[in-house]
Amino acid sequence: MMFGAGYFIKSVLLGVGLAMDAFSVSIANGLNEPVMDKRRMYLIAGTFGFFQAFMPLLGWFCVHNLVNYFKTFETFVPWIALILLLYIGGKMLIESIVKIRKGDADHPESAGRLTLAGLLVQGIATSIDALSVGFAIADYTLLMAVICALIIAVVTYIISMIGLHIGKRFGLKLADKAGILGGVILILIGIQIFIS
Repeated sequence: MMFGAGYFIKSVLLGVGLAMDAFSVSIANGLNEPVMDKRRMYLIAGTFGFFQAFMPLLGWFCVHNLVNYFKTFETFVPWIALILLLYIGGKMLIESIVKIRKGDADHPESAGRLTLAGLLVQGIATSIDALSVGFAIADYTLLMAVICALIIAVVTYIISMIGLHIGKRFGLKLADKAGILGGVILILIGIQIFIS
């Protein structure tokens, strides 16, 4: 396969498809932290973009070097994503319910901030299914796989920023229930990844 319009279209479409989980989690993050500053938004979207690019490259590497081991590991991917997102979503849900009971939920500035560890877990959980994209791009050269991964990263970054803006906008309007909604969204994403 060579560089051409089909290659770039396929890369963009892979990016859009893979970014949907990151988009939903970005909305949840925006809902949970409606007063998030631009730097944090760049960090979150950048983290999702990084992991969405890294996982297909890791998958490509596995296909070319560790194919038997990768096939064994692939059966655990949905379980890992489910457990990680259930944990993060459940934690967000519980924290929001506690804030509502304390009466702190009406203040957006009291929303729980996403920690770096939490962000890394979200990045891994939303991108772990992208490992299997290594099979879809197995016929690519290393250069083609890297460029495809970079396109996926850019698409994911843009879509994640859109999700964060949407979440922030509604998070300010739904301050008392935004964290609950965000937690439920993360749990549903985990279940959806597991089922599909």
